Amino acid sequence: MQSPKYQSLKDHVYEYIAQKIQDGTLLPNQKVNEAEICKKLDISRTPTREALFQLSSDNLLDYLPRRGFTVKAFDSKKKLDFSRIIGVLDALAATLCIDLLQQPDFTEMERLVDKIDLDISKLYFSDYHMDQYNFHDIYIKKCDNPVLIETLNSLKNSFIRQSYASEDKPKLANVLKQVNEEHRKILNLFKAKDKEALEATLKHHWRIIDTEML
Repeated sequence: MQSPKYQSLKDHVYEYIAQKIQDGTLLPNQKVNEAEICKKLDISRTPTREALFQLSSDNLLDYLPRRGFTVKAFDSKKKLDFSRIIGVLDALAATLCIDLLQQPDFTEMERLVDKIDLDISKLYFSDYHMDQYNFHDIYIKKCDNPVLIETLNSLKNSFIRQSYASEDKPKLANVLKQVNEEHRKILNLFKAKDKEALEATLKHHWRIIDTEML
């Protein structure tokens, strides 16, 4: 079993590289320099390599033996494929737990929607990523289907990280404002226990993220 200290180093490298992909510092098909990362973060090769393999497993990097790791390229078709699958699975998770959410869940979801508005206004897209993830995670983790939860987390991590890599920050902010209005609608549909409308809205919600960001 890995020690907590080792695990935290691995996680630190993982988040560092994922952030570079998200903010566009590391571009699709660009090679990841292991030695440079080790030097920059003052971390040994072992946790760095573990993080790189985890990023590869999570569809953020490609690995070729003897050639190393490169940033996975998501073309328009692949983004559309991901978004459709995520929309269906996310909607399934929501409908499975629609009767299980309670007032504290709604209160936290509302807090996150308000926080997301602030993230967008300040162009804090990394904070947006975490806050929107936490918004959806409130109901996903209550769906009582571990396979569904694991599959969604893996798909969303790779797809969403890539989606925020945009050079036109004001345009991206405008798109995310529309997306956050979807979050408000999702919350209201949970409160109303409108399963049919919730399912349709979540499928559309993920499609918006894909088509508007291409």
